[in-house]
Amino acid sequence: MGSSRFKTFEAERWTAKAQSYDLVTGRVTRRLIEPLLDAAAVGPGSRLLDVASGPGHLAGAAAMRGAQVTGIDLADPMLDIARELYPDVTFLRGDAEALPLADEQVDAVTGAFVLNHLPEPEAALREVNRVLGPGGRAAFTVWRAPPRSRLVTLLSEAAEAAGVEPSGEVPPGPDPYRFADQVEFAALLAGAGLEGVSVETVELGHEAQDADELWNGLLGGSARGSALVEGQDPPTRRRIRAEFERLVDQLGRGGVYRIPADVELARGSKP
Repeated sequence: MGSSRFKTFEAERWTAKAQSYDLVTGRVTRRLIEPLLDAAAVGPGSRLLDVASGPGHLAGAAAMRGAQVTGIDLADPMLDIARELYPDVTFLRGDAEALPLADEQVDAVTGAFVLNHLPEPEAALREVNRVLGPGGRAAFTVWRAPPRSRLVTLLSEAAEAAGVEPSGEVPPGPDPYRFADQVEFAALLAGAGLEGVSVETVELGHEAQDADELWNGLLGGSARGSALVEGQDPPTRRRIRAEFERLVDQLGRGGVYRIPADVELARGSKP
C-alpha cells in the first residue's frame, strides 16, 4: 500500500511539473544525456529503451544517433511534450517496475535520475535485465549525496531551517540518496544479473543569476521538495522563501550563484 501511494504521488507531481521541468532541473539533467548514451553504447541501429523519459530529450538525442528508441513515463503530460518535441520517437505510458516490453527486446536501457523515485528499484533492475538482449548495456544516473547535490536539496534545507515539519504532503518513500553510495549503486545492478558494473562520479553545477530564477525553477522541477513547500500556508511559505534566499546568498559570488549538482553514473551489461 505504501509503495503504491508513493508511486501515485510521484505520477501526480510530475504531471503537475511537466511544463516547468526544464526551467532549471531539466537544463542540468540534459548535460548527462551524452554520457548516458555513451555508457550504454547507443549508436546507429541500437534498440534503446529510455526509462522515465520525461520530456524526451535523451530519447531524442538517441534517435539523432540513429537508434530505434522507445521512451516510457508515468506522467501523461510529460509524454505529450515528448511526442510533440520528438515525433519520430515512440513514447509509451509505462511503469519502470513493470516494463511494457517483451523479453530481450532491446540492446540498451537508460534511466536518468529515476531510481531514487522508485519504491522497488530492485524490481526495476530485474525488468531491465529481462528486456535486454544478450550483451545489452544499461546506464543510470542518480544525484550524489548532500552537500554535493545541493541543487536538489535547497528547498528541503530551507523548509528545515524555517522549522517546517512534513505533515502528509509527501508520503513515505525510498531514501533518495541510497544509490549515491557507489557500493550500493553497483550492488543494485549486479544483483539484477548485470556484469562489468562500474560507477563513476560526474561533477556538475548550476549557475543562477538570481534567487527568483532558482526558486521558481526548483519548485517547477521537483516532486518531494516542491510538495513540501507548496503544501504549506502562505506565511509558512514566506518563511521558507526567506531561508531559501539566505542559503542561496551563501553560494553567490560576483552576482552569480553556483550550486553543486554532482552525479553518480553506473553502467553494466547483460551476459
